[in-house]
Formats: sequence, C-alpha cells, structure tokens
Amino acid sequence: MKIAVLADIHSNSIALDCCMEYAVDRGIDKFIFLGDYIGELAYPERTMERLYEYQERYDCTFIRGNKENYWIDCRASGQMKWREYDSTTGALWYAYHRLTDRDIDFFESLPISRQISYEGFPAFTICHGSPTDVRESMVIDAENTRGILETSETDLIFCAHNHRQGKTLHQGKAAVNPGSVGLSLGGGAKSQFLILHGEETQGKTGWQEEFVSLSYDREEALRQLKESGLAEHAPGWCKVTAHDIMHPKEEIGHARMLWQVMELCRTETGRCDWPDIPEKYWDLALKEFGL
Repeated sequence: MKIAVLADIHSNSIALDCCMEYAVDRGIDKFIFLGDYIGELAYPERTMERLYEYQERYDCTFIRGNKENYWIDCRASGQMKWREYDSTTGALWYAYHRLTDRDIDFFESLPISRQISYEGFPAFTICHGSPTDVRESMVIDAENTRGILETSETDLIFCAHNHRQGKTLHQGKAAVNPGSVGLSLGGGAKSQFLILHGEETQGKTGWQEEFVSLSYDREEALRQLKESGLAEHAPGWCKVTAHDIMHPKEEIGHARMLWQVMELCRTETGRCDWPDIPEKYWDLALKEFGL
C-alpha cells in the first residue's frame, strides 16, 4: 500500500500538479491532504479546481488548516478585516475574493484532525497544526511536540503548518511533517511531500515514510504572481513569497518577516495591533532584509 501525504499548498497549483503527477506515476491512488490549500500564490481558484477533480478521481482525505479558518470566519462574521491593497492583509483579501461559497462550504465540512485506519495496518493521526489546534506548530524535536506524542492515542502523527519536512521520534512514537507543497522552508525551494508505505516486516505490519522533494517551474509561479495582480494587492508580502521561491539558500519566511515588521512598529509607537500595521514598517523591514 502507498499513500501520498501533502500539505500547505498555498495556491501553488504549479507545484501541486508536479507532486500529483509524480505520485500518480508511482501508482498511488490514495491521497491525504493536511490543510492550508489557499493563500500566498496566484489564482487560488485553480488549486480548488484541482482538489475537486482529485476528490472525484482518487481516494482522498482532507482536513482543515488554519488558513481555512480565515475564510470560514470571514464569511460567518460578514466583516472584512483585510484591506485590498496592503502588505499585511492584501494576500488574504485577494484569496478570499476568489473563493466561492462551494469552496468555503467544503472547508467548513472538514475536521481539524482525525484518526486514519486501513485494514491490517496501525492507525495514525493526521492534523495540520496539532490534533487539537490548527495553529499550534509541532516543530521537529520541540518540547510541545514530544508532549503531544506522549498523550497521542496513535503511535504516528502526520502534521504540517511550519513548512519544514522532518520527523520527531519520542518514546516509540513519531510525528512526521511532509513539508510544504507550495512554499517549503529548508527544502531548497522545492515542492515537498511524502509517500507513506505500508510494509510487513517479520510478520508485523507498519508504516515507512519516504520524503520527496521535487523541482517545479518556479519562474512560472513568479510570473503568475505578477500577472494576476496579487503582487500589487500585497506588495511586501509578495516580495517575501518571490524571494523564498527564487532564493532557496537565503529564505526568509512570512512569519519571520511579519514578526520583524510588528517589532519595528512596536518599537516606534509602543504597540502594534494586527492587522493595522502601517506600510512604512514593511518598507523598513524589507530594507533590513535587502528586499
């Protein structure tokens, strides 16, 4: 048995196509998706079209990530905290206005975690952040990751969210991150996922992960970022996206940049309330990073 586990697509349909074609060529027809389907890159509607197509053609399991909660909460509240042309929230505005009710209904139907069982093989848990919180990051070998493993009902957890491919082993249990399809960190700007192999060894069945890293058309992803108008909607945010796509040895990451932007704002004004961050602090932070 072989299962592909994919996470953190973030609207990168080009990278998603690359991963899916590779998996299907390997004879895989079972797929698990760990959330954060939309955001950061251009044309989110193309990613959604592909996901619906995969759902019809293959055995697919989906769960919700933190990004899905953004779209769900925005529709439910009827209030838009995001601005159309703004480095902090412009990418959110862009993505939300290209989603349909069908898309948000789909996100709303998804659990934040679940246990998966295949006959004859040990059950495992899938989640985006952690089994109880889509925003919690199970960083490799971190204290909270070990604590979650200690209380886990299964010996194996597949998690995502921090975009870093890797594995934590603790007390005979494992937490495995497949990496990010759309915006990997520490992955040389390649698209990352994993193939889960169900194997039998000495009369016992178990799972063995195979980490996959693939090159994809990064130039086309960057071209679409500009062509779509997204780079105008969120100039600072998209500069980080473009840099991390094209400079794999000098990646910055959106979380790191946003922290610096907010720190500059706090230092000068005494406070910084997301999402109301003046554009000038993005300009200052981008200069600090040479962008």
